[in-house]
Amino acid sequence: MTGYGLASADQENIKFAVEIKSLNSKFLELNLKLPRAYADKELMLRNICSKEIERGKVNVSINIERSEENLKGATINAALLSKYYKQLQEINIDLGANSSNLLQAVLSFPDVISYTEEVVNEGEWDTLYQTFNTALKNFNQFRETEGAVLRADLELRIKNIMDFFAQIELLAPLRIPHIKARLSQFLEENVGKINVDQNRLEQELIYYIDKLDITEEKIRLKSHCDYFMETLKSKDANGKKLGFISQEIGREINTMGAKANDAQIQQLVVGMKEELEKIKEQLLNVI
Repeated sequence: MTGYGLASADQENIKFAVEIKSLNSKFLELNLKLPRAYADKELMLRNICSKEIERGKVNVSINIERSEENLKGATINAALLSKYYKQLQEINIDLGANSSNLLQAVLSFPDVISYTEEVVNEGEWDTLYQTFNTALKNFNQFRETEGAVLRADLELRIKNIMDFFAQIELLAPLRIPHIKARLSQFLEENVGKINVDQNRLEQELIYYIDKLDITEEKIRLKSHCDYFMETLKSKDANGKKLGFISQEIGREINTMGAKANDAQIQQLVVGMKEELEKIKEQLLNVI
């Protein structure tokens, strides 16, 4: 499910910012970026994300901006750099070599540049941790809002399927007299009425009509749709379960269409299939 959460905080000239973004994915794909000084906290943050987010292609970006007086980083040993540089100049003059890249060469010498390892105090970590949790809360609220919109759309699609279903229930019983009339007319025109064995005709009609009966499909389709709505109301993560139910709904719709033998019912079945496809597309966004 798509989502977005942002939070920031300031503490003693240090600004903390946490941004969480996600796109749809069947599994949890977590990309976590945080400063090197907090590398030991990565596993803990990943575990929290796995528990709270569950699924999606998620990018978590943690940034820390320090004021100039709080910046720590590289320090250049000016005296040592100058000494190396002068020595290289003298050697180049003696050898008649090119001296255009001496400074770059000297900067790579040992101990010319030293790095101060950034140390994180507990106060900074507490602030960052609170900021992370706030961003995660905002992220989940965003997804809950989107989830409410998705739920309303799925409910509408199921309602549309049931509306088509109600029309099919009215049309289905009308097929039998039409089928019987068509067969009788065909036999009279091609065999002759006096040559038709009425008992055999009735037996064949019963067999044929039984093959076209969609009573079981109607019962199962309504049951699956009711179960879909019931599952949709659950607070648990049921995206996969809803996907399985939608497959069962599709089976009943397809069977109903195969048995329809009626142009109007076939049109209604096509409408049901269109709504079901929209449901399947939306379920890709549901956890």
